[in-house]
Amino acid sequence: MVKRKLGALEKVEADLPNLQHKIRRDPKSYIEDFRAQHYQYESHREIFMAAPTSATDTGVISLRDLIDFISHVADCYPDILKDFPQQLIDMLMQHHLVLEPELREKLVGSLVLLKKKDLVDSATLLHTLFPILISTPSKTLRALLFQKILSELRTANSKTTNHKLNRTMQTVLFNLVTSDRTSSKALWAIKLTRELWKRQIWTDAKAVEVMKEASLSENEKVIVGGVRFFLGGDKEREEMEDESSGDDVDVGQIKHQLGINKKTKKKSRIAEKAMANHKKKERKKTQPHLLNFSALHLLHDPQGFAETLFSKHLHNTKTKLNLEQKLLVLQLVSRLVGLHKLHVLSLYSYFQKFLTPRQPSVTSFLASLAQASHDLVPPDVLEPLIQKIANEFVSEASAGEVATAGLNAIREICVRQPLAMNETLLQDLVMYKKSKDKGVMMASKGLLSLYRDVGAQMLKKRDRGKEAAMSLRAGERDQRRFGQEEAGGIEGLELLEKWKEEERRKKREELGLPSDAEDEEDADEGNNWDAWNVEDDDDSDDSGDWVNVQSDVEIDLSDSEDEGKGRPSKKPKQEDEKPNGDANPEAAFSKLATTRILTPADLAKLAELRAQASVDAAVSGPKSRRAAQTGARHNDDPLTAEEIEGLAALSAGKATREERIAHAKEGKTDRSEHKSKEAKRRERKQEQGKSTTNKEKARRKNFLMTLGKAKSKNKRSLVETRAVLKAHHDRSKRGGKRGNQGAF
Repeated sequence: MVKRKLGALEKVEADLPNLQHKIRRDPKSYIEDFRAQHYQYESHREIFMAAPTSATDTGVISLRDLIDFISHVADCYPDILKDFPQQLIDMLMQHHLVLEPELREKLVGSLVLLKKKDLVDSATLLHTLFPILISTPSKTLRALLFQKILSELRTANSKTTNHKLNRTMQTVLFNLVTSDRTSSKALWAIKLTRELWKRQIWTDAKAVEVMKEASLSENEKVIVGGVRFFLGGDKEREEMEDESSGDDVDVGQIKHQLGINKKTKKKSRIAEKAMANHKKKERKKTQPHLLNFSALHLLHDPQGFAETLFSKHLHNTKTKLNLEQKLLVLQLVSRLVGLHKLHVLSLYSYFQKFLTPRQPSVTSFLASLAQASHDLVPPDVLEPLIQKIANEFVSEASAGEVATAGLNAIREICVRQPLAMNETLLQDLVMYKKSKDKGVMMASKGLLSLYRDVGAQMLKKRDRGKEAAMSLRAGERDQRRFGQEEAGGIEGLELLEKWKEEERRKKREELGLPSDAEDEEDADEGNNWDAWNVEDDDDSDDSGDWVNVQSDVEIDLSDSEDEGKGRPSKKPKQEDEKPNGDANPEAAFSKLATTRILTPADLAKLAELRAQASVDAAVSGPKSRRAAQTGARHNDDPLTAEEIEGLAALSAGKATREERIAHAKEGKTDRSEHKSKEAKRRERKQEQGKSTTNKEKARRKNFLMTLGKAKSKNKRSLVETRAVLKAHHDRSKRGGKRGNQGAF
């Protein structure tokens, strides 16, 4: 009897796939068959829930197959299966620790399938899977759940941002991190948030707050995970975006393959999908780019975050972090201080004990110190640190690598706060420009070129250079003051103004007018709205109906009894000049910025002129390059230890031959565009997996293999040679040995 029941059960299970297809086609006709299978499922589930640890292998297999069958047809009978999703959730959450692995995976997959059929919402699915993810000891189950959760969040935000679901999930992750700061379970919150941030699904401040709290945890792994997010999360996102935008579809190749290969439905679907992806990417190119703010910019309280990080992980004697982990935290604190121009004055005294060549990873400490410097740090705070670096690193007895690192570090600090350098120390450091060590010489010259721009008066006359000396004599350079900010403006606007003036001069010469004359076309340019979207070459000096007033006199209301109270007096006024001979700062503003509204054509030309100026600065010699690079580093860009080391990082002892070759090739154009047509054709054939021709194979054949044939050719008679040539001619006429002529 038992054998008969088992045989009937096996027959029913074998018919499940066939029954599934029938139900999908006609649910009403097979409702009784479905009820029979549903009754079997209820029986197996009750037995399993009563004793999950003592379930037989046959019962587990039957339950797994029935769950799979019912999940696929659940949308056909929603009334009968209204409790089915909750039953799977209870089974998984209550017994996931003792479930058989395949049955456990089947439950997870069935819940995901029910979500696709809209029988379970996203919030319910995530609230079911995430608690199991952070509590299960199974490594395979954790990997599966993480992949399913990530996939569900991506799907929910594919068409439009699901703010409600995102806020719910971010709150769950935030509570996980803050509820127990000593637990390592918060690592799952870090992994999930970092992956979603990289894929640009979560780009708001709430995700950043989750990682901020992770950085303030007490578990070493959680701290490092949160800190690494702030140091490298934005770079990962940019690399992910570059990879996705680089996978372009070759439409011509797809059409070619469809024309020559065997036509099947599968290949047609693949081609259609590829064409759809190509059209989707083309549409994305025309859409406006999203504003991807850096995680460091989205912090709610960067000052409090930097102070808490420093006091909790660095200035605390009870911290459990090792040197490498402390360096990561120090890099984050220094990035925050430099980027937001924060004030954490105890940070600079913390650096004092690490500024010695004997300190491990000393270049990382030097880079962090430079990053933590900005123009609002009091110079007297940074001056002792610069003095110590000079005493410890820069001397005649120091090795070249050590002196180079010290000079580079001092330069990076002074780029951000030039007032931290005193005149005596600067003159001593500049003397190393005559060093025989190339790294030391270049580092010293870099410091010299910096102060020629920002503090030439601190240099001796012989070191100031021609331009700086002339500027000082003309009074064009003022002494820099603490807290002084440069006046804002549009970058490169003077280039556009100069270009417009040149174009206007050329047009006047063509009309036969003096170069400083005003013609009617110039006067009416302000009303020429037709040139809004085209190249607008001219500038307008016409003031319309404005009334001109005298600009060469000024009225002085004096209270002196000699002049009479309120009596105006005329004084000559020197335009654009101060009493001390310096230029008026108002005159430094471009006239174009105060008299014209820039059109789209102007902005396009401005971008072109900026690009041309950067190219000219790059190719016009080392002086121009140094001037362009002075202070050009963006605040968001980190300063690395390799930049502090300078040429030492590229020495033979630290760089392999491949690395040196790669560094030499940096900045060089790709030579593939200069290849011949034959070389390009050969590369295309290799990429497509095609073979070479017989002539090419013959050229590459070993010489000893062709020696016998060459000797036999020399022994041919004239009759034999004529026969061979005639046969070759006949073969070429009929299209080769196989007669392929006319096949195409």
